[in-house]
Amino acid sequence: MAQLDVYQQTGTKNGSTDVKDEIFGIEPNNHVITDAVIMQQASLRRGTHAVKNRSAVRGGGRKPWRQKGTGRARQGSIRSPQWRGGGIVFGPTPRSYAYKLPRKVARLALKSVLSQKVIDNELMVVDDLNFEKPNTKAFKQLLNSLNAQGRTLVVVEAGNDNAVLSARNIDKVKAITAENINVLDVINNQQMIVTQKALAKIEEALG
Repeated sequence: MAQLDVYQQTGTKNGSTDVKDEIFGIEPNNHVITDAVIMQQASLRRGTHAVKNRSAVRGGGRKPWRQKGTGRARQGSIRSPQWRGGGIVFGPTPRSYAYKLPRKVARLALKSVLSQKVIDNELMVVDDLNFEKPNTKAFKQLLNSLNAQGRTLVVVEAGNDNAVLSARNIDKVKAITAENINVLDVINNQQMIVTQKALAKIEEALG
C-alpha cells in the first residue's frame, strides 16, 4: 500500500495514512479519462437550441396562387422551406445530450485521475475540517497553512456543511462531498485536499 502524509488544519504534519494501490496506485488510463470527460461535458450541455419549422412560423395560411394556369410552379404556402421567412428543415430541436459510460469504465476513469494526483504530488490528506459555523476567512487561512495554490478541490465527508459553505465564496476553490467526486472536477483543479473520512468513503465506493 502507498502512504500519504496527513496534515492538521494548522498545516503541521500529523502522521501518514495507507491508501489502496488499486485506487490510488494504478497506471492512469488516458483513454478512459478522455471518455469520462467528454461524457460529463456532454451531460452539462443544456440542449435548448430550437428552430421553427413550417408549422411554427407565422403566416402562410392561404395558398399564394391557384394550382394551374399561371405558368409558375405550384405552391401551397409562402411559409414553405424554400421561401424567405419560411420554416427550417431538419433544424436543431431541444434534446438531451446526456449519456452514461459502462460502470467499470467510469470507475477506472476515476481511479486513473486519483492515481495521477498521487503521481503528481497534488493530493493532500487532512485529518479533519472542523468549523463551528461557515467562515470564509478561516477557510482561507486553512488553504494558506496547507500551501494550496491555484485551483483547489476540497473533498469532505457528507454532513460537513460548514466546510462546504466556508469554501463557497472563495475564488478557484470548490468543495464537494466524497459521494459527488467526479473525473471532471478532479482534472479541472490542480490541488486536491481530502479529509480522512472522505478518503475512507472513496475507498469504500471504489474498492
